[in-house]
Amino acid sequence: MSTFAADPQEEEAPKRFLTRTLDLGGLKIGGRGPIRVQSMTNTDTRDVQATLDQVNDLAGRGCEIVRLAVLDQEAASALKEIRKKALVPLVADIHFDHRLALQALQAGIDGLRINPGNIGSEWAVAEVVRGARERKVPIRIGVNSGSIEKELLARFKGPTPQAMVKSALKHINLLEKHDFQEIKVSLKSSSVLKTLAAYRLLAQKSDYPLHIGITEAGTLLRGTVKSSVGIALLLWEGLGDTLRVSLTGDPRDEVLAAWEILRNLGLRARGPEIISCPTCGRTEIDLITLTREVERFLQPVSEIFSVAVMGCVVNGPGEAREADIGIAGGRGNGIIFRKGRVIRKVPEDRLLPAFKQELTAFLKERGAELADL
Repeated sequence: MSTFAADPQEEEAPKRFLTRTLDLGGLKIGGRGPIRVQSMTNTDTRDVQATLDQVNDLAGRGCEIVRLAVLDQEAASALKEIRKKALVPLVADIHFDHRLALQALQAGIDGLRINPGNIGSEWAVAEVVRGARERKVPIRIGVNSGSIEKELLARFKGPTPQAMVKSALKHINLLEKHDFQEIKVSLKSSSVLKTLAAYRLLAQKSDYPLHIGITEAGTLLRGTVKSSVGIALLLWEGLGDTLRVSLTGDPRDEVLAAWEILRNLGLRARGPEIISCPTCGRTEIDLITLTREVERFLQPVSEIFSVAVMGCVVNGPGEAREADIGIAGGRGNGIIFRKGRVIRKVPEDRLLPAFKQELTAFLKERGAELADL
């Protein structure tokens, strides 16, 4: 059974269930370590260059673990070259064919994600476990509400949280039977409430690290809202060692959303926090476009600081006086300020380039990386 451990980095952060610690390609998972951000490529894994480009692009944006779909032997064969040049640990997502898991292990993959219930008979699972144990490769048991065994669906009258947990425990016991404990578990549903209930129940029965998220969450707006609600509630209750925001879209958005969830819970932070007003009848500039351009300009930056983009020259610096650096626009002109103090006035048509100059100077003062700016 899990016990609570306080996060030493933030007094006001939620307490976490203390889970076992795993090593995933040199990255510590679980225990008292930081909650890790994960995503998944949407390229064809058989296309080595496209997949590698996406993996390393995600890594540059703060993704710490990347999962790859391995659909066939050609995809499994591509893993060796991808693994050589990938900047972060890689997890192979395997279903139905245990031979693909064995190929992935031979290719040097850092982790496996399987559902022991569909990977084959027990002897096939035993082969995979043997190979993973020899190479010290963790296995994530992934239980989705749509992949629960028929007998459990009948027993619990559907894909209930109890059925999901029973399925996970069954798979855990199978791996343990073959002397394997390098296990991480996920219990995902498209229902936030079912997901919450399942993780709460499992945490009382197991101390293996938990990978959390809401599966099939949806497109950018709906999926981010749904994932944020579910993931934030789990994290606030101390549940979760790795997370993925699952979106129908660009995986780069998944990484950004994950970091914003962690930032707003006081758990971890990466990159600038952008504060912008919601616009109103006093707004006399194209604040929406301006904010998007500032956000795009700062995407490669990992330095932690606050940036304000305000639509009112009168109230902007006052409302955002705590921001490290900010901009406020009005009719025909705008101002740039630091910590509420105006440092520059510029014409409206020069607002964005002038602010980029000031941001670059600000980052240089802090010794931040500017290679991508």
